[in-house]
Amino acid sequence: MPALQSHIVQPQTRGRESRTQSIATRFTPSEVQTMQKRAEANGQNLREWARDALLRNEDSEHRAEMEMHIFTELVGLQMLLMNTLEPLLRGSTLNQEQINVIFHQVQTTQAAKAQELLAKRGQKQEK
Repeated sequence: MPALQSHIVQPQTRGRESRTQSIATRFTPSEVQTMQKRAEANGQNLREWARDALLRNEDSEHRAEMEMHIFTELVGLQMLLMNTLEPLLRGSTLNQEQINVIFHQVQTTQAAKAQELLAKRGQKQEK
């Protein structure tokens, strides 16, 4: 008798990869009630809402990293403008070596300056 080969084909819904993994965790009854209310408010069942909430959290972490990168670059642009416009507005010119020094200074200090500005902002909000 020939061996039978069985192929189980999982239909894909709306062209996406099928969901085969799950993560289990435990909640208190009040936590479940809170989550259930949020899910209903979004027109979702609890499982759909929880999945979306977990994925949104991952997206927000990536977004926060990107926002910090953008903020750091903006601080660098501000530093560059402040260091180059002031002499130009006085009527001075910058030679290539001076420009290179300014670029290097901005590139090496912009991240620290961005962190310093955020720390100052945090201190002001605490007061």
